[in-house]
Amino acid sequence: MTSHQCGSTVAVGILAALVITVFPQKALAATDDEMIASAMAAAPKPVAQGATIVAMDDKGASRTLRPGTNGFTCMPDNPTTPGIDPMCLDANAMEWAHAWMGHKQPPDKIGFIYMLAGGSDASNTDPYAKGPATGNHWITTGAHVMVVGPAAKMMAGYPKSADPDATKPYVMWGGTPYEHVMIPMQ
Repeated sequence: MTSHQCGSTVAVGILAALVITVFPQKALAATDDEMIASAMAAAPKPVAQGATIVAMDDKGASRTLRPGTNGFTCMPDNPTTPGIDPMCLDANAMEWAHAWMGHKQPPDKIGFIYMLAGGSDASNTDPYAKGPATGNHWITTGAHVMVVGPAAKMMAGYPKSADPDATKPYVMWGGTPYEHVMIPMQ
């Protein structure tokens, strides 16, 4: 295992732990083939075909369903979270997600995340909200991509309001270290 693969494995494990903490999971009944298909639906076919596919169990442990070759890591939909949320992250986005999950300063790197199979139901203002609640500005975004890292701060002109029009590009979690640009794909 290369140091890059080892770092990605650690980041995936941490991402799995946060997802399970924020959105507790039950044991998933999906087969490996179903989880691979779900994960691959997150990104364009050429990206998904070369991506590492990982799944998480109910205790936050990750396992590789299929090794990859292109530096992207895809995860299947979590059926216990709001929305359809398989995702595919490049290596920089994995580092960003690792920082988000660990409540740490994100790296000074631009990352890219695909969520083309569905969307995201989340607070637009609180990176750690577990569900809709008064004042957390819950938002639903359909299929989209995200630009994470310092790029969000440099991309002036995108709305940073708590309640943006989710059919147009906007900044999620504005004013936090984890702000990122959401770009709807419909």
